Amino acid sequence: MKFKYSYQTYRSHYKKTLLLALPIMLSQLGNAIVMLSDTLMVGRLGKNELAAVAFGNAIFIVGFVLIQGITFGSTPLIGSSFAAGRHRYASEQFANSLLVDVLASAAVGSIMWFFSYAMPHLGQDEAVWRLAIPYYQVMVVSLIPYVVFLAFKQYLEGLGNTRYSMNITLACCLLNVVLNYLLIFGKCGFPNLGVLGAGIATLIARLAMPVSYLLLFRYKSNLWRHFFFFKLNTLKWKEMKKLGAVGLPIGGQMFIECLAFSCSAIMAGWFGAAALAGHEIAMNMSSLTFMMVTGISSGTTICVAHQKGMGNKKGVKKAGNAALQLGFCYSCCCALMLAMGHNLIPSLFTADAEVIETASVLLLFAAVYQISDGMQAVSIGALRGIADVKVPMYICTFCYLVLNLPFSYLVAVKFGMGISGIWLGFIIGLGTVAAIMITRWKMKTKS
Repeated sequence: MKFKYSYQTYRSHYKKTLLLALPIMLSQLGNAIVMLSDTLMVGRLGKNELAAVAFGNAIFIVGFVLIQGITFGSTPLIGSSFAAGRHRYASEQFANSLLVDVLASAAVGSIMWFFSYAMPHLGQDEAVWRLAIPYYQVMVVSLIPYVVFLAFKQYLEGLGNTRYSMNITLACCLLNVVLNYLLIFGKCGFPNLGVLGAGIATLIARLAMPVSYLLLFRYKSNLWRHFFFFKLNTLKWKEMKKLGAVGLPIGGQMFIECLAFSCSAIMAGWFGAAALAGHEIAMNMSSLTFMMVTGISSGTTICVAHQKGMGNKKGVKKAGNAALQLGFCYSCCCALMLAMGHNLIPSLFTADAEVIETASVLLLFAAVYQISDGMQAVSIGALRGIADVKVPMYICTFCYLVLNLPFSYLVAVKFGMGISGIWLGFIIGLGTVAAIMITRWKMKTKS
């Protein structure tokens, strides 16, 4: 069967997806820049400090994405309700999602805090874990204000408004970068806190994010009215259960994927601080490109959910397919960028020759899996738009925990390939996830 493509068929969907996705992509870019600034600035302190940030983030990100995924559950539900004209019900879902998100962050954050006591026993150099623990604990504290911000963000994105989140995120990311400079190096009379300073800067910026949203809602009458439905009788177990039924599988899927990447960072630490530091540089660049493609993924979820809310089955299919095409083009550009810059990029982070050499090789591996990573992210976003979240979680569990990680361990540790073997495992794992998710999307939208 021949592939048929018409630009006019997808033109309106390209436009709508990009209008929604670009502000999210810029927000994600801001978040990625903060991560890069942490790595760039801390990298100037030495390889142990850089490895400490890598180790702390590798553990923190696992719980972080679980919570983030739970908040994502409200977007397709609110989006479908809003598109169907049920505006009051959408506001009631916002109230319920805010409570669910805060309770979930408190529970997961408590577990994450106690996990800091296990960090000395994960095979890292003592100089690394001693620097990592206080940084990690401050990052855990930053979870609750950030989750309140996410609840507001996902609600407005469900309504199709992504610009407010972009403005707040970019402003607070700029604040974070400035505070990084002041607190890591002790500039302008601020204390010289090193690695801990990076964590405190993130905490302050994340406190500013929900405060900014509250001020925005309070002084914009068209937004303040959404709080009129915030009453005790709108907080219902049935609605919270519905949100959890969508949010928990999304969080679980993101948790599994991130757990695999975090385990890879721990394995990288077995090969020494230089290997872990090189891994952190390559992972930061890979995360930068991935966080941008999640903007397309989130925009896809909103577009698909709106089409579903209007009962337009053909629109659902076209919105998802258009996003997959956009994701493919973007990922090809990222792969080319990483391949061409693999020798230059590491030198921007550190002057350590061993770290630069390691990172340069790993960036080539990252370039190889860019397309599969982007395509799996966008196809999952499309499936979320139709609230298909449970099976994707099971698929990710198999591909990452049964296929990817064991393969990485065998090739890297048992067969002696070293840290490159860890990244080879992700080429296998991400490629398999992408193929299965795209196939599932095609099956779900088959006419």
